[in-house]
Amino acid sequence: MTELLFNPFDASFRANPYPFYQRLREQEPVHVSPLGFTILTRYDDVARTLRGQEFARDIDAHATQRENDPRRERRERFRQRIEDGTAAKSILNLDPPDHTRLRRLVSLAFTPSAIERLRPRVQQLVDDVLDTAAERGSMELVEELAFPVPFQVISDLLALSTERSDEVREWSQVLTASLEPTVDDAALAAADEASVQMSGYLSDVIAHRRRNLGDDLLSALIMAEEEGDRLTEAELRSFVTLLYVAGHETTVNLIGNGTLALLRHPDQLRRLAADPSLDVNAIDELLRYDGPVQQTVRVPTVDVQYGDITVPKGSVVMTVLGAANHDPDVFDQPDQLRLDRPSAGRHLAFAAGVHYCLGASLAKLEASVAITTLVRRFPELELAGEPGWRDRLTIRGVDHLPLRLR
Repeated sequence: MTELLFNPFDASFRANPYPFYQRLREQEPVHVSPLGFTILTRYDDVARTLRGQEFARDIDAHATQRENDPRRERRERFRQRIEDGTAAKSILNLDPPDHTRLRRLVSLAFTPSAIERLRPRVQQLVDDVLDTAAERGSMELVEELAFPVPFQVISDLLALSTERSDEVREWSQVLTASLEPTVDDAALAAADEASVQMSGYLSDVIAHRRRNLGDDLLSALIMAEEEGDRLTEAELRSFVTLLYVAGHETTVNLIGNGTLALLRHPDQLRRLAADPSLDVNAIDELLRYDGPVQQTVRVPTVDVQYGDITVPKGSVVMTVLGAANHDPDVFDQPDQLRLDRPSAGRHLAFAAGVHYCLGASLAKLEASVAITTLVRRFPELELAGEPGWRDRLTIRGVDHLPLRLR
């Protein structure tokens, strides 16, 4: 049997990781990488880790991995900024009780009922894009639909101008690149610079909004208070940065990946075009089949056991969401796209536990409206060229999808 080696630099793996995930899951589901972390590919192991109270998300506080000098210095600079109040950790990287406190303060804006009220606006934006594209008979999905619609929605929610959308998109791309397991010191330095630039922009926006409060999410976050507790300035800036980045980045890839999956399974595309009763389950199945977030990490706060393998306290554990979502013990014939799959809703594309994605309802609404409107308006939809993929592992998505509209 060929030795299995998780190699995030391998071009074929980066292009399509699922065959390798299958081999890992079958032969070495708890894989200790020479790179210094443990990789989990079975659904039950991933779900247990995401939901377990014995696992932390704050890597800085709990991981014991060795670092080179630049990364130690970078961590120390950020720690000092937190202490002097000019920076705050993202809610993504916090554990209870800090995570609980922040999530309680911001969660009311993201209830399913609050998100559902956005449906008419999302529908209008999608219809406007498709009206323009229909006149040409073609479109480039990512640039014309998958990016601008979610970006406009999050901008609407925050009541922010889209004049600097190109800059915000560039900052977002640089920031998400720092999530890659192959990230180098230069990419981390670029992410730090992008964070500084976005923070400067948002500081001005927040200061102006404090003087001109309105009926928008940013004003609500500024005023959010529970039992005398409010977001600090640094926490507010950190959370709005996350909203801006996550509010469009993953949804762009969900729309792109989902549309491509349907084009490669024309029988399923035809079913969706003809049957609106599939809409909710279809988005769950598209998330399961090729979701935008492929992996996330946790750190055990005690020694943990996976079968006969002990993972020591302080180790980094990579939970591979994409692999878990293709586990045949949970999803029958997982490499097939089936929009009526009864178990589709069990996917882990939005993680699980206390860090279940706060924006899941918004992402599903935007993707559902965009994809179903597209395939029903143009039931003979076709690829007009080869799709292009971003060279990423953590955030997986197409960055170019030319379509012929028929």
